[in-house]
Parts: sequence; structure tokens; C-alpha cells
Amino acid sequence: MAMSCDHPDLLPLDEALRRLWEALPAPALAEVRAERDDPATDRAAMDGVALRAVEGRAPRRILGTLFAGDDPAAFTVTPGTAVRIMTGAALPPGADAIVPVEQLEADGDSLHPTTDPRPGDHVRRCGDQARAGDLLLPAGTPLNAARVGLRAQEGLPLPGRLRIRVGVASTGDELVPHPAPHQIRDSNGPMLAALAHRLGADVTLRPTLPDDPPALAAALRNPGDIRILMTSGGVSMGDHDHLPAVLKDLGATILFHKIRLKPGKPMLAARLGDLLVLGLPGNPVSAHLNALLFLPVALARLEGRAAPDPWRRARLAAAVKNKGDRPLLHPCRLVEGRLEPLPGKGSADLITLARADACAWIESPGQEAGAKVRYLTIV
Repeated sequence: MAMSCDHPDLLPLDEALRRLWEALPAPALAEVRAERDDPATDRAAMDGVALRAVEGRAPRRILGTLFAGDDPAAFTVTPGTAVRIMTGAALPPGADAIVPVEQLEADGDSLHPTTDPRPGDHVRRCGDQARAGDLLLPAGTPLNAARVGLRAQEGLPLPGRLRIRVGVASTGDELVPHPAPHQIRDSNGPMLAALAHRLGADVTLRPTLPDDPPALAAALRNPGDIRILMTSGGVSMGDHDHLPAVLKDLGATILFHKIRLKPGKPMLAARLGDLLVLGLPGNPVSAHLNALLFLPVALARLEGRAAPDPWRRARLAAAVKNKGDRPLLHPCRLVEGRLEPLPGKGSADLITLARADACAWIESPGQEAGAKVRYLTIV
């Protein structure tokens, strides 16, 4: 993604996401080794009977039934005998094959196979998947549900539900509960808190912060037990946009400030000790889309998961123009697998965003109807 010659100071989105990912510490996850052979003994891979393959299709007298978890020593398969067995049950002594139920016929009080069994048929051999001590996952492997299951299988402590605590605070003296015509209500705070909750965070919606550097500094110095602070507003070029300067005065590391994206150019990310600050623009569409792009990356990194890929692809049902030189995220409805553009009115248009299912990525100067583009799902 090339830099814009009109905005040489703006960071491409992919680079901003990379910087955020690399700046955050992932949990130090230990390696996983096999605690015992897997399977720990020969097991049935299908429901059927356990028998001696060498006896071919001869009738077998049934000694009993083994279910998963039963001690197989309860039976010993000898010539002319077999044991009914369920999937996952351990193979009894003397048996070396399983004949599935559908390949058996009754013969008086006995059963006989309708095909010739072979040693090992439908048997999961001891150690087929791993031997005791084998390295199953190297240290630092990101967590997912299957890997949590593997840790449980090997008798390792399960990671607690790692819900990252996120604080959400809007900024601005114009935000009041009962606005006069020159004031507004805080929509960003509730919106961003709901988004963070949907993404799996433990969220605290904090009081609105005034446009006052000492108040901002106090909030940043004493963030409480949160790991991420998402603010909205105060990151652009206005006289009351104090957040970048306050962070610098406090010694924060600015990961980036201003990205090549429309809406959302003023986006800021910084680390202040262990606290990650995501300084979102104040307009609601910008705030929501920037949070949707950056918060999942931060949560995945801090939780030890793989980096998420939020992008899907679909065709545009109608053309979308992009008069600027930055990539545009344009609100759309997703109808029968196609993106139907909505007539948005800019980054303050929360009404259109609330009606949208997705936002399509539109490069300058635009995309024609039928073009296949990537898009973000609105959550």
C-alpha cells in the first residue's frame, strides 16, 4: 500500500497495525509435550466387535461389551470368541482387529464377519498420534480453542479466561446529558463500550473527560486496573486536542499518530508503561471503525492469540466514488452476498453507520459496480 504524495506523513493502515502488534507483549506460553502415548493403548475406531483377524469369517461367540472407559482386562479374546466394542473403548487382550457393525451378521448365538478382517483394521494403535515426551506445541504458540483442548488432554493447567480490562472515556466539553443546540450527548462512549464487550473485553465506561490537560494527565497517570484505555476525541489539530501533547509530557511512547484512512486519519496509539492508549477520533464513524480495526489486534496480542484478519470480500452492487487520496471505508448493506452502498454523509453520520452491515474498502478514485472489494463487518 503506497504512501500518498499529498499526505507523506500519514501511515498506511497495515503498517499501523503491525506497529501496534509488535509493541505489545504476548503472554509467555510454555511448550506442550505429550504426557503419555496418544492413544495410551490400542482403541476402537468404530463400533463393532473386537476379534482375532486370523480366524477370518468364522463365527464368534460374544463374551460381552466394552464401552469407552471400561477396563479391557475384563475380557480376553480367545479362538472362537469376540467382544462387542464401542468407539473409543480400549482393545481387550487377544484382539487385534475391529469389524464394524455393518459388516457383521448373526449366526444363531454368534456373529460372523461378512468380510475378511485384517490385523489393525479400525484400530487406533497405541502412540499413533504421539509418543510420551514428544513436543506437541513449541513455546509461544498463540492460543486457540483446539490448543486449549490439547493442554487439557495432556493434563496441563488450563489458562484462565483472559479477559483484558478496557476502559472507555470520551473527551470534550461539548458532551452533556441534556444538550442545548450547541452541545451533544456522548454516543461514542456507549458505542465503544458495547463494541469492546462484543469483542470479548471486560469493559468499564468511564466519565467523560474535559478538554483540560491536567485532567487528562491525571486520568492517564491513574488508569486503575485497565490494560487498554480507549478515548475518543482530542487527537486532531484543534486548540482543545490535548491528548498527544499530554501523552508526550508523561513520557509515553507514541506508536503512531495519523494514518492513511478515511474516515479516521487522526488515529493515535501510545504506550504509557503497561497501559495501551488508543486515541480514537471524535466523530462517531471514525471512532467506531478505528476501534473495529485496532482493538481486536490489541486484544489478540495481549491474550496470546493469533493476529485476527477482519477482512471479507464481496462485490459492489453499485459504484462508489472516492474523491480523496486516502482509502475510504464506505458504509454498505450486505444483501445476498453483495455490498449495497449507502448514501453516507461523512464521519459524523452515525445514522448511516447504524443502518450498515459492513464498510467497503474503496481506493481512490473509486470502484465500479461489480468490483470485488474487501470489507469490514460492523459489530
